[in-house]
Amino acid sequence: MFDIIGDIHGCYDELLDLLDTLGYSLKSGIPIHPGGRQVAFVGDGMDRGPSSVKVMQLLFDLQDEGQLIYSPGNHCNKLYRYAKGNNVQHTHGLETTIAELDSLPKEKRSHILNRYERFYEALPLYHQLDSGKLIIAHAGISEQLIGAPISRAVRTFVLYGDITGKTLSDGRPDRRDWAKSYHGTAWIVYGHTPVREPRFKNHTVNIDTGCVFGGKLTAFRWPECETVSVASKQPFQPEKFTLYPS
Repeated sequence: MFDIIGDIHGCYDELLDLLDTLGYSLKSGIPIHPGGRQVAFVGDGMDRGPSSVKVMQLLFDLQDEGQLIYSPGNHCNKLYRYAKGNNVQHTHGLETTIAELDSLPKEKRSHILNRYERFYEALPLYHQLDSGKLIIAHAGISEQLIGAPISRAVRTFVLYGDITGKTLSDGRPDRRDWAKSYHGTAWIVYGHTPVREPRFKNHTVNIDTGCVFGGKLTAFRWPECETVSVASKQPFQPEKFTLYPS
């Protein structure tokens, strides 16, 4: 039994609200459910929002306890490259995480970045759970790529979606609606593209309900196939949400 949480993007207070709503206790320092349920994440826990460091620390603690189920996203990858000293642009939300880190004492800042490197390097690209019936992949994965050797094509799809190589007028990459043509039997839970409400399409569900843009933070409950959401505390930015044709 899993509760899979959508893109957090530094919205730590909303994460605590959602965990509480789902029935988890953090008395031990990590989320524990009395019914034995496990929490999981579609990635992009950091960037854009106000409390990325707190979110990262909770993820570190889960990993240290051997209880982390987390599919890394494009923001996770970019922060990893920054932590390694690569030349990355401080844009699209990374600048908020850097500002948080820069406000810390130098030793603590260095410790978090080093710990984040180890955190990221230990993550699988995506998760197959419940005997393959459930897949958690940050931006999704096509039926043909499930179980294929990890390649640049698989990595790009999981981190960024089914991109065309073109750019939209607002600077975002153009993406195909891969979920529309998905006909696999495994359920794919993903995020990456903010939507106003959880989007169910075939055996897929997008649970990035744009918490950092003033929407909601959403969890998908498995095997119930239900969603649970809490309201965002961030300013509402309607232009950030994707509208799919009905």
